[in-house]
Amino acid sequence: MKGRWLLVGVSAAALLPVIGLLLVIFWMGFWQSGPGEPVVYTLNHYRNILTDSFTFKTLLNTLGFATTTVVVSLFFAIPIAWLVERTDLPGKELVFTLMAVGALVPTFFTAMGWVFLLHPRIGVVNRIFVDAFGLAQGPFNIASVVGMGWVEGLGLSSIAFIMIVATYRTMDPSLEEAGRVHGLKIAKTLRYITLPLTFPGILAAAIYIFTIGLSAFEVPAIIGMSNKIFTFSTFIFYKMQPLEELPNYGVAGAVSTLLVVLALLLSWWYFKVLRFSSRYAVVTGRAYRPKLVELGGRGRLYAWIFLGSFFLVAKLLPFFLLAWAALLSYFQPPSWAALSQVSLRNFYGLPWDLLLAGARNTLLLMLAVPTLTLVLCLAISWVILRSDLKWRIVFDALAFLPHAVPSIILAIAAVFVALFLVRNILPLYGTLSILILVYTVSRISFATRIINNSLAQIHPELEEAAFAGGLRVLQVMRKILLPLLKPALVYAWLWMALLCYRELTMASVLVTNQNNITLPMIVWGLWLGGSLNQAAAANLVILGFMLPAVLLYLTVGRKSRLEEAL
Repeated sequence: MKGRWLLVGVSAAALLPVIGLLLVIFWMGFWQSGPGEPVVYTLNHYRNILTDSFTFKTLLNTLGFATTTVVVSLFFAIPIAWLVERTDLPGKELVFTLMAVGALVPTFFTAMGWVFLLHPRIGVVNRIFVDAFGLAQGPFNIASVVGMGWVEGLGLSSIAFIMIVATYRTMDPSLEEAGRVHGLKIAKTLRYITLPLTFPGILAAAIYIFTIGLSAFEVPAIIGMSNKIFTFSTFIFYKMQPLEELPNYGVAGAVSTLLVVLALLLSWWYFKVLRFSSRYAVVTGRAYRPKLVELGGRGRLYAWIFLGSFFLVAKLLPFFLLAWAALLSYFQPPSWAALSQVSLRNFYGLPWDLLLAGARNTLLLMLAVPTLTLVLCLAISWVILRSDLKWRIVFDALAFLPHAVPSIILAIAAVFVALFLVRNILPLYGTLSILILVYTVSRISFATRIINNSLAQIHPELEEAAFAGGLRVLQVMRKILLPLLKPALVYAWLWMALLCYRELTMASVLVTNQNNITLPMIVWGLWLGGSLNQAAAANLVILGFMLPAVLLYLTVGRKSRLEEAL
């Protein structure tokens, strides 16, 4: 009994910060006072943002950005998922691996590459058109809502692929075969049979990607902020860290509250779609045998042209331009003349002391956050799936909230708490502890979903037999559940460690000094300071640091079921 209530207590303690941070955000929306001033409450912040034309412009930018993100990600993810799961395309394991690794590449990395590629003034492609045709300005502009959505969509196409590939994997091919027997070609089979059957899965992926796009920070910050194109996330960031005035916590809280409401509505729609998907179930236990579509020689050629074009545009071109910029003192299009100016000057001039401090802090985050998150989420999942508490569904709902709430909002709430509520009791502001706390809270949804899925596959009879043999709850967890859950736990630990490594959104609000600076924040600081070429060099350095962790993930977590985690 003691072990049971200990797990319930740990679960409640882990989920209390989720509720607390959301209540703080709501409270901030009524906060009129500045630092050191008497507390005054008002409705003016909500009144102002709901009547300000800039708010509606920001809303339109956010919706346009998120919509473009969905369209671009699905345009690539759907056909790639179909090629990997439903055809006889050779090299499918390589494609799956590249798509999975693509989900780990920081989006600010590709965003910087696209600035060097399609910026209206310095972009290589635009300079080629201007010089070749004598144009007054380049024909392409990445610094736009559609341009930002294009970059974000390319980055999130890996996540969309991972979600959609599971839908194709579980679809009974007998209906497709019946269509082909009646004379339907591949294109018409896809249009009339495959896509309608997989529509719920695709729609769920679209809502999921839209939710991410709604709160995305890195791409709008790298590309949009310098061109005064704001989305809700960058608007909140600007209000928290303005250049010429004090932070406006009230406006940030009001806008954050609206964003939370939108995100919760989208999450409700997402789960409604998942429940609705049961009507489309066509997989049964009766003679289910997947049969792959034969592409033929020409079909395989076209497929690899499409795949090669995607990887070239989404990954290789941004990387090449970033590496080229890192080797030059100032950015210029690739040419024989520019080759004479190539050097390692930007790498020598990097703030290496700061990079070492950032590497130390980032490593500590990579070790502490996944470990702490898994300990807490093991308790939460046990309460949800194994306890007999009547209100355990509340634990499940609260565990999902960090996914529905944009991570930048969790960070803002934590800063407010550290500055105004616990400043004299618990000095969190400007420390690494506040990053560990917020990063852990933000990963609860991810970890509980993985553990829930794995724990649900372990029959309770094993635990019941152990209880009958005299073992207690904690002993059963240590001797039976943990060994059986080990593959899922290792995968989840590695994935969360890599996410901590690349995290910029929350760090942009939480990092305030060298004591808690992280590697992505060093790149962000160089970019904001106008040192674009040095930022490119620093980006390559931190990607090099990340490579061993990625290789470890591919080695250890290769067979994990990533699609179940999403």
